[in-house]
This record gives sequence, C-alpha cells and structure tokens, in this order.
Amino acid sequence: MPDITLRAYVFIDSLQPQLAAFTGLGARGFPPVKEQAALYIEVAPGIAINKMTDIALKAAQVQPAAQVVERTFGMLEVHAYDKGDVRSAGEAAIGHFGLTEQDRLTPYVATAEVIRSVEPMHAQIINRNRYGHMILPGESLFLFECDPAAYAVLAANEAEKAARVSLIDLRSFGAVGRLMMSGPESEIDSAMEAAMGAIQAIQGRPYKDR
Repeated sequence: MPDITLRAYVFIDSLQPQLAAFTGLGARGFPPVKEQAALYIEVAPGIAINKMTDIALKAAQVQPAAQVVERTFGMLEVHAYDKGDVRSAGEAAIGHFGLTEQDRLTPYVATAEVIRSVEPMHAQIINRNRYGHMILPGESLFLFECDPAAYAVLAANEAEKAARVSLIDLRSFGAVGRLMMSGPESEIDSAMEAAMGAIQAIQGRPYKDR
C-alpha cells in the first residue's frame, strides 16, 4: 500500500449557486448544480487520486466534476443530491488507504484581507484575468490564499452563504488555493468572517506536520 498524505478533505453540505456555476465552468466531468452536496479530496502523491476516484464511484451514486493530477498533488471532486452518498464515497475512497477525515491537514492561511474601494484601473486588470463575475470600481475585494488548495472551496461556499458577494475567481488545486470575491464593504466583511470561521473550525493534523 503506498504512503498517502491526505492533504485536504472538504465536505460541502449544499453548494451555493455561484460556486456550483463556477465549478461547472471549468469541469471536464459532470457539472454540479446548486444545493447538491459535494466532496473535495486532495492527496499526495497526485497519481493516487485515480484509485480514489475509482473507489468513490464504485461505492456510491456520485458524479465527478473534476479530477486533477498536478506534479505533486491530486484533487477529486464528487457530488450528488444525497449527502449520505457523498459521505459514503469519500469514506470509501480514503478508507481504502487506511485514512479517516481526521488524517487531513488543517489549512494554513497565507492571505485573508480586504481591499476597500477598488480603483477603476485595478478593477480592469482583475477583470481581464478572472473566470467568474466582474468586479466594479468602488467595490471591496476579499483576497484569500491557503495551503492545501482545496480548502479555498470551503471558504468560497461559506462566504457566499453568509453575504451578497460576487465570486470573481477561485483556484482549488495546485500549490496553493486562491479565492477572490467582491461586493459592498459590509457584505465583504461578513463574507470574510464566515470564510475564516469555517476554515478555523477544520480539525485534523497540524499543517506543520505535513
């Protein structure tokens, strides 16, 4: 049995509309829709995610939106309306390697800040490089960066639950996860608070022991 590091294990009980749409935008698998449950698994070495995908799909009625194998890490997303199916798929996938949810790494947050009243030219630069909504001049911008990368999805979903904000961009795989959201100042503050609360509540192995 290979030595697998469970870098991230993220269960989402109800995908928010923007996150579901954003996931579908870049998905090469089966795009999810709002209110479905979803699970993100990130592992090292990356190639091991193939075996986890096989086990997850055989264990429960779930669909994969994405399987990404990077140079070092691998990431899998599966989703379904039935939360039990999603949980069963995840438990089977990691259980095959003798892992449980508590073996995941807790996230290290490198950046969590708000830029207030974004300048027009700054907004233009952001808009030329984003895959989600456009940011408008004068709006506030929430920037979030974490390791492992998959935890950025949890931050995005909880922020969208808590506030009326726009999802500008999101990266949930690779060396780090990144999230950008925009909106009125008070809404962005609420979004950041919800995102950080969810991230800080994650239990697992300390990041320093990765």
